[in-house]
Amino acid sequence: MRKITSVAAVFAIVLLVGCGNSTNNNANVTPTATTTPGNTNNAGNTNNTTDAVTSASVVDNEEAFKKAISADGTWIAATLKDLTFTEDLVLDGQFTNKDEPARKIALYTQDAEHNITNSYKLTAPKITIKSKNARIQGGTFIGDVYVEADGFSLVNATVEGNVYFSDAKYQSTFDTSDQGKVTGVTEVKK
Repeated sequence: MRKITSVAAVFAIVLLVGCGNSTNNNANVTPTATTTPGNTNNAGNTNNTTDAVTSASVVDNEEAFKKAISADGTWIAATLKDLTFTEDLVLDGQFTNKDEPARKIALYTQDAEHNITNSYKLTAPKITIKSKNARIQGGTFIGDVYVEADGFSLVNATVEGNVYFSDAKYQSTFDTSDQGKVTGVTEVKK
């Protein structure tokens, strides 16, 4: 029975990665590696031989999640359960999806019709967003979010806490229009 549950969970994540959110095509991903002249690697360096890998890290423990959201992680960090941290987290590194900067913390699983089947909670005192066009999607982050990059969004997700921006320009690109919610304040805090 445990194997069937594990296979079903992995299948749901593959659908999550392969299909994404039907209202936003940036969520559609095919795990592939491509070499294109001028690609930007995870460290932000441009060269003619860098592989840009667009795949997901599907995790079920805290250590794997921290690696997935690091500069050496992947553009999507997807969890299969609630995760709780006592230390602060940092979403770092520049990744691309469809030749655009993108980062996603997926706090859900979905079925073949893109319906969310399970939503999860990510709890930490604070998470700092340093990746451009990052989003938290499909679940709840419990703690404060500090944004140091353009294009942060909440997609069908809730922040039970505050969202602080290190600069007004980052706040001006913040988006909650697709069912995003913040229970606390959203303000510039230097």
